[in-house]
Amino acid sequence: MTTPGNVDKNLPRVLVVDDEKAIQRFLRNVLSQAEFAVHIVGTGKEALTAAVAIRPELIILDLGLPDMDGVEVLRRLREWTKVPVIVLSVRDREDDKIAALDSGADDYVTKPFGTGELLARMRAALRKTIQESPLPVYKVDGLEVDLEHRRVVVEGQEVQLTPTEYDLLRLLVTHAGKVLTHNQILRQIWGPAYVEQPHLLRVNISNLRRKIEPEPTRPRYLQTELGVGYRLKLKT
Repeated sequence: MTTPGNVDKNLPRVLVVDDEKAIQRFLRNVLSQAEFAVHIVGTGKEALTAAVAIRPELIILDLGLPDMDGVEVLRRLREWTKVPVIVLSVRDREDDKIAALDSGADDYVTKPFGTGELLARMRAALRKTIQESPLPVYKVDGLEVDLEHRRVVVEGQEVQLTPTEYDLLRLLVTHAGKVLTHNQILRQIWGPAYVEQPHLLRVNISNLRRKIEPEPTRPRYLQTELGVGYRLKLKT
């Protein structure tokens, strides 16, 4: 997996899945200039791993990968994540487009493509994700989470979270006041392959509490439901 062209944590992360080196270089340049943090992989297996590790806000996916068909990658992603996926492929047959869209793709762009059109489709996909959020801004006591701008503020000070910590907090925010079980959280954040690894959740909950709680050992916002899961305090 290649490193991002722009590592600013506040930039939207895009995972490019394509094994063609020329396309990789081209998309890295175009997307970096458009102020995206770009991560690139060349196989379906790497894509599935990177989707967990990087927590991209959007995926650009080629269908003709060396180890598995892109449609299969889509199906596996949709088992646990709703991240927008734009297929970018030389396949222009209607049945290929239907198969990809039916498997969970949000959009389909054929090669060769115009960079302006691709960027516009990416912006549209990202806007749709924000608009579908039931709670764009969450405020309770001294904690504020702005989902549209990916900002977390505690007592007036902006807090920097890792991608995984942010996605964990975002999940809890969108279900504020409700208990999420350990398995539900593990499946949503790390995928079905990780439901038997609760230590991942415990470590990230602990790290998140250290960053957002005035007293991490006596949490005000992120509450534990013993033996069940976690609940974020309901917005007031």
